[in-house]
Amino acid sequence: MKNKIYIETYGCQMNFADSEIVSSILNKAGYTNSRTPDDADYILINTCAIRDNAEQRIRKRLRELKALQRQRPTLKIGILGCMAERLQKQLMEEEDNVSFIVGPDAYRNLPSMLSHIAQGERLAETMLSETETYDDIEPVRYDSNGITAYISIMRGCQNYCAYCVVPYTRGRERSRDPQTIVNEARKLVENGYREVTLLGQNVNSYHWESAKRNAESEELDSHTPSLISVGFPELLDMVASIDPRLRVRFATSHPKDLSDNLLHVMAKHDNICKCIHLPVQSGSARMLKLMNRHYSPEWYLDRIDAIRRILPSCSITTDVIAGFCSETEEDHQATLEMFRRVRYDYAYMFKFSMRPNTYAAKHLQDDIPDDVKTRRLEEIINLQGQIALENNQKEIGKTYEVLVEGVSHRSDQQLFGRNSQNKVIVFDRGDIQPGQYVHVRVTRCTAATLIGTVTTKQ
Repeated sequence: MKNKIYIETYGCQMNFADSEIVSSILNKAGYTNSRTPDDADYILINTCAIRDNAEQRIRKRLRELKALQRQRPTLKIGILGCMAERLQKQLMEEEDNVSFIVGPDAYRNLPSMLSHIAQGERLAETMLSETETYDDIEPVRYDSNGITAYISIMRGCQNYCAYCVVPYTRGRERSRDPQTIVNEARKLVENGYREVTLLGQNVNSYHWESAKRNAESEELDSHTPSLISVGFPELLDMVASIDPRLRVRFATSHPKDLSDNLLHVMAKHDNICKCIHLPVQSGSARMLKLMNRHYSPEWYLDRIDAIRRILPSCSITTDVIAGFCSETEEDHQATLEMFRRVRYDYAYMFKFSMRPNTYAAKHLQDDIPDDVKTRRLEEIINLQGQIALENNQKEIGKTYEVLVEGVSHRSDQQLFGRNSQNKVIVFDRGDIQPGQYVHVRVTRCTAATLIGTVTTKQ
């Protein structure tokens, strides 16, 4: 039986978490993971569809893999994830070296599909589910550093932002049973992991409820039904309470769901990292309404003020889109002003890319010239670079507890880790090992990185 699989993952953290679920499903069915595509029997490409350039990367990768298939004609290639969901028909018609297409909610069918594909069939399964959360599957941390791990707590999205394909590629929002999340986190601690990141498209809209059972009979009480309800603040409290030495992070938050209750839970636990990723997308009220973001600039700034008030040391990061449909220079200036007001520590900044089947594609015009989009994006990038450098310069002289994650990319004589605020700090290696906590005093910085000296280690 040819059963070696190689998984390539593109896109967001959710995709990497999904690849670990896929690996678990296939390992239980007798397939083994290959560390290289060169000796794999099946190459599975887990894809992203958030922007056109993400999809073009996959198209290019498929062309590259044709050379490998010419050397090994029995090699089978499959497309997983969001691009598979969005482009099932086109991929099967246009990419003749693709044998199977599998959407994000159909991974349990992979073992059966691969057995048919081995006989020369081409198959596709992209049916979205309203219930699938994979909460009974223990992910295989096949590409992990053994220190940090992702835990997917929910799937899908139903905010329907005008520019976004996620509701169409990942389906409606549904949350995992909180006990399965706690159990997964606890097992990671037992296996030596020191940090978990709770993942969801809009993580702070997590909501799970179940009918309460009679304590004696364990039967559902049909006469007086009641619900056990768990929101994200309660879940975060549960995970943080597992072990005080387990760091807990989460992403991504939606501004409309960021409650004071959540911020107070973060303040309560030292091991909940003080960093919030809060996508703004635009500083213009008109743009936010057109984007269907469900909040105003005033609401967003109120949430920023609440973070500063309840969590004074918290870092804030964001996403922003330059050149959305009909964006004026006034709208663009409002975004720049939002950056000056909030002073983000980091930002993911992109030009608008029209995605098929979204509200924008059906009802709006991509009418901003590309050179204008590029100029506006460069202005945002330049401003954010200046702000990030100024923010980091204020860190010089401060000492932070850092979880050591690995060897620096620039020098094998240095290690790197992150502080609670999710800022990368680089320092001399000495006899320190990944997985340790160290205290590092910041001595200098760049706009992206803090550099420091270890003062104590644990």
